[in-house]
Amino acid sequence: MASHAACDLSPLMGLLGLGLAWRVIALQPGLMPLQPVGEAVLGAVLLLTLFSLVAWLSKPLRRPGVVIDEIAVLPGRAGLVALVLSVVLAASALRPYAPGPALGLALGGLVALAALGALIGYRLLTGPQEGRSVNPVFHLTYVGYILAPQTLIPLGYTGLSNAILWVTMPIALVIWLASLRQLLTRIPPAPLRPLMAIHVSPAALLASVSVLLGYPLLGAAFALLALALLASLAASVRWLLASGFSPMWGALTFPLAATSTAAILALGTPGLWIGAVLLLAATALNPWVAFRIFKSWAKGDLAAKTNAATA
Repeated sequence: MASHAACDLSPLMGLLGLGLAWRVIALQPGLMPLQPVGEAVLGAVLLLTLFSLVAWLSKPLRRPGVVIDEIAVLPGRAGLVALVLSVVLAASALRPYAPGPALGLALGGLVALAALGALIGYRLLTGPQEGRSVNPVFHLTYVGYILAPQTLIPLGYTGLSNAILWVTMPIALVIWLASLRQLLTRIPPAPLRPLMAIHVSPAALLASVSVLLGYPLLGAAFALLALALLASLAASVRWLLASGFSPMWGALTFPLAATSTAAILALGTPGLWIGAVLLLAATALNPWVAFRIFKSWAKGDLAAKTNAATA
């Protein structure tokens, strides 16, 4: 393929989140027979993640400056950060089978996310004034560290995980408030509206990590926030998806799976039922979206749709 859009990698997060949600529900009392479902999904998606990572890396290996070009546009930034976060999610998938490599992937992903965040921040600060407005991708870039504790906590790194929780929490709050203020004064264009779903992810992840670290009330509060945000998006689905299918629909996938996991972990028996319904919805939506986006990538027309840089 002559070009590879980073945006086509965003559905990987949704597929990995789907497999992890199936793993979580299988750990609930009486649901152990479901365990093979999640492990099968994660095994298949890990291979897809490796293939996608190698395919994308062919660009900077041929022309290193392509990374700068990639982050010049919002879809490129979203896809590139999603690629890094997919590596962190892959660590969670691998952790029960290969704890050492999983730890390396998680820590390497955190370092890569910090470097990418600094690069994106510099680009925004030195770029045009109109490009500096807050957008949902800020959550992926500056709150995405909250994915790592899902690997770190079972491996005993609770101190680092606590630090990540309490640092990312206020950052997420600032981004939510700034985005709300911006939404009240300026309606995002229809093609970018699916990105609004990203706002759900930090609440869901903060909920899951809070529970894993022993803060059940905090976890329940964030899980309810995630459900409230998801419900508001569902109520506005015609507005949200007004421009029709596009690669931006990849942003819909991970929040749905992450909220399923958060409800199961944080909200007791009612949460198990809510999480199960969301998990079934994610099982229908996430592979379908991923298939359509990867199909567009294979045909070679995705880069044009996302304004992605080419090697």
